[in-house]
Amino acid sequence: MPDIVSPEVRSRMMSGIRGKNTRLELALRKGLHARGLRYRLHSKKLAGKPDLVFPKRRAVLFAHGCFWHGHDCKIFKWPSSRPEYWRSKIQRNRQRDAIAVLTLEADGWRVGVVWECALKGPSRLPLDVVLNSCEDWLRSGSGPLVIEGR
Repeated sequence: MPDIVSPEVRSRMMSGIRGKNTRLELALRKGLHARGLRYRLHSKKLAGKPDLVFPKRRAVLFAHGCFWHGHDCKIFKWPSSRPEYWRSKIQRNRQRDAIAVLTLEADGWRVGVVWECALKGPSRLPLDVVLNSCEDWLRSGSGPLVIEGR
């Protein structure tokens, strides 16, 4: 099935997709900073280059987009064009995520994941609820954290 837009338009659309400084990540950063939590960004020294690194608390947070990381929620939908390509790509992303989490945990880091559907779409949660959960997790020192939409 041919693309419905020209290659130039598709290129411009794809160049607008960000791997860093996404809306989800910025919302988490702003909210957690306002609550007095300090972090480092995108540490290349750690597996998976976590979005937020809290060295003092030995914790990391990933802000995962539901499409790119293949989350099973209402936001995620398999593309109808080039299905083999997308299944392969998203499966590789999932495998890379799993390896990063295992590596971080083996190195003594606590890992948290906030999914895009937690703040977007029909099952979203209020931002304060997400931030409270993140803050409580960071301050508690407990195990892994996963926040997703209802």
